[in-house]
Amino acid sequence: MLGLENKTHELVELFLDDLEALPGVYAELRPDLSFSTEPPQGCDAHITLWVTGEPITLLVHTKKTLYPRDVRQVLWQFQERGRNPSGESESHKVVSVVVAEAISPGAKALLREERVGYYDGGGSLFVAAGGVYLYVGMPPPKSYLKAVRFLFSGRRSQVLHTLLMQHQDWFQVTGLAGIAGVSPATVSKVMMELARFDWLEQRGRGPRKERHLRNPAALLDEWVKQLAMIPPPTMRHYYVPSTGVDALMHELDQVFTAEGIEYAITHEAAGQRYAPYLSHISQVRCRMPTGPATDRAIRELGAHTVNEGFNLATIEAKSPGDLLFRERVNEVWVASPIQVYLDLVQSEGRAREMAGHLRRERLGF
Repeated sequence: MLGLENKTHELVELFLDDLEALPGVYAELRPDLSFSTEPPQGCDAHITLWVTGEPITLLVHTKKTLYPRDVRQVLWQFQERGRNPSGESESHKVVSVVVAEAISPGAKALLREERVGYYDGGGSLFVAAGGVYLYVGMPPPKSYLKAVRFLFSGRRSQVLHTLLMQHQDWFQVTGLAGIAGVSPATVSKVMMELARFDWLEQRGRGPRKERHLRNPAALLDEWVKQLAMIPPPTMRHYYVPSTGVDALMHELDQVFTAEGIEYAITHEAAGQRYAPYLSHISQVRCRMPTGPATDRAIRELGAHTVNEGFNLATIEAKSPGDLLFRERVNEVWVASPIQVYLDLVQSEGRAREMAGHLRRERLGF
């Protein structure tokens, strides 16, 4: 190999091991890099692969991480070098393979479409040449999962929330920071990550540069995937003597407004206000801050803590970002359609059906 760093060297060695673990496959690292012509620029290792006795040359290109934007750059580089990644000669097949610590699912899909091989730290691999097709699908490595989960948490999620709510708009960093209630530095970091997924368009340069979310559906889908990996937020359950859900919500609004408490109805009761779907709703779930004022308001409602048979559930709003884009609908405060959708997909039963209905009827992507 050509002066690879230790981490990359280990990854290529793991690639070799996983190749040879496949039935009918033998792989050999060729440190001499002996080609009939000069080796391709950027090629870090040369592997000869035998599949049921048929030789294939793998030209290994190493990267740290690979996202859709990176793949487009890699494919462009291959094209500029005048080499077909899956080209074949009369005597043997030649395939370019990208080896990286982490490769996003979208990047893998693009590579497969172009028949460019890949291998990542999670053990996923793909090699296709002529009649040879090797494919192993494994979960993404922990480093990738951690990086993506970080994007969808904390104040960074407020930037994503803003982009989804206003997905047709163009933003400068400072303007987006003001709407999302975060620092420009946080916006810049989020924009950088979203660009790697190829979900942004940009225009202009320097301080006038603007970005636009061109694929809100992909971003929202990825957010749903991240939520599936974590438990839903903890709720406190209460029973409030009331004549029904609508009466309970209006009573809650009066009491909380009097106490100066900001809140937002979510889940089914909110979804029903945005896009009616269910014939009957018996529970109200509400995001609100904790504290003495909230405790007083709960007592004033006549609420009693219960383990079952509740009609009011509260979710702690830990920061103003948890109530971002709430709307006044039919004289009560309702969480944003994006937040309601995300809460519904974390629920069970017909709540998930309602989530799909809300997405079709209100979100539209």
